[in-house]
Amino acid sequence: MHGGSSPSAGRRACSILHDRRRPSIESNLSAGRSRPGPICSRCVCRSSTHDGERSRRGRKTAGQQVITATAPGKAVLSGEYAVLQNATAIATAIDRRVRVTVSESPGEYHSITAPGYLEGNWHFRVSGEGKFAWQDRLPGPSAFSLVEEVWRSFDTAQWPSISLVVDTQVFIDAATGLKLGLGSSAAVSVALTAALQSFRSADRDTGKTAMDAHERFQGGRGSGVDVATSLQGGVIAYRRAGADSRQLGWPAGLHYRFLWSGQSSVTAEKLAKLDKRREQRAASDSMKLLSKTAEQVAAAWSSGDSRQILKAFPGYIDALRQFSIDRDLGVFDAGHEGLVHLASGNGIVYKPCGAGGGDIGIVLAASEAAVSEFCGEAHQQGFRNLDIALEVEGVLITERRH
Repeated sequence: MHGGSSPSAGRRACSILHDRRRPSIESNLSAGRSRPGPICSRCVCRSSTHDGERSRRGRKTAGQQVITATAPGKAVLSGEYAVLQNATAIATAIDRRVRVTVSESPGEYHSITAPGYLEGNWHFRVSGEGKFAWQDRLPGPSAFSLVEEVWRSFDTAQWPSISLVVDTQVFIDAATGLKLGLGSSAAVSVALTAALQSFRSADRDTGKTAMDAHERFQGGRGSGVDVATSLQGGVIAYRRAGADSRQLGWPAGLHYRFLWSGQSSVTAEKLAKLDKRREQRAASDSMKLLSKTAEQVAAAWSSGDSRQILKAFPGYIDALRQFSIDRDLGVFDAGHEGLVHLASGNGIVYKPCGAGGGDIGIVLAASEAAVSEFCGEAHQQGFRNLDIALEVEGVLITERRH
């Protein structure tokens, strides 16, 4: 099982297509610095140098172009719900990646396969107005609504027929077939945007395009923290206003492990409930407290002092609990409340991540021994260690021809 005081360096065997000379991301994370260089508006690189661009445009290459983009999932560590009111959220990318492959199709229709989501091969056409005409009967009218939103971000009228593979299998619990709640939809938005943009050399801002598509997919209710985390990788501090984010490091001496509740949560349902109770006075008061304590956790995290972080979290967790009660969100359902009590008073922090009411939680402590002992007791309450670690890389792209 993964756990420790620094992000895992284990990365997939893929490279950033255009950016071959940037400094190490690990060094930037450990120093708490933002990535170097201006963000190129034509691709997802983080540098103004374009080694791969010369190979693409400077000479003709034979064979069919195949673009693969991968993007990591995420875990929200603090600021969930409060981030909707522009409080600071802390989130980390995790080493489970959506994998999107784009290639030209010989048929007259576009096609998509989605292992981990739906079985089968689905065919479609898109009108000049962006209306999808599915040639196969879908299990529901919104089955591929996220794909549709990303696709509409591009002018595809002159595109050839395209074959898409959107693989989210690693976001599913193998034992139960349930969704783990690791931000797969945001990762799909980022990876699919990057892949389509690279495939047609589209002149678009990857982050904004993915963010806007995902926001439309969520009906305007999301904060964008999951998209920003997937795009950038590492640990970030994020504010909704202006989609403002900055890189943070993982604090020395802060040990962690992620736990799976065994139950899936539906974020969209939580956000819909939130909208219905937005004007209630008690809910408004608890949101203010939640935002205040979220800022305290963010300040502690920015300091890099693990002791201050562990000290700040209990107040935030109490505020999140009251907010959940006032909005009837059930954030601490599915056994999370029991683990919060188990951790209380032992110098250990446990909290659900993100929308809560299922999915995953994180345990934080000043020693690996304390984390391991806690996890042993959590297993007796039906939770299971998740074999995931922090991911320092964001979206990655490779191009090949065959």
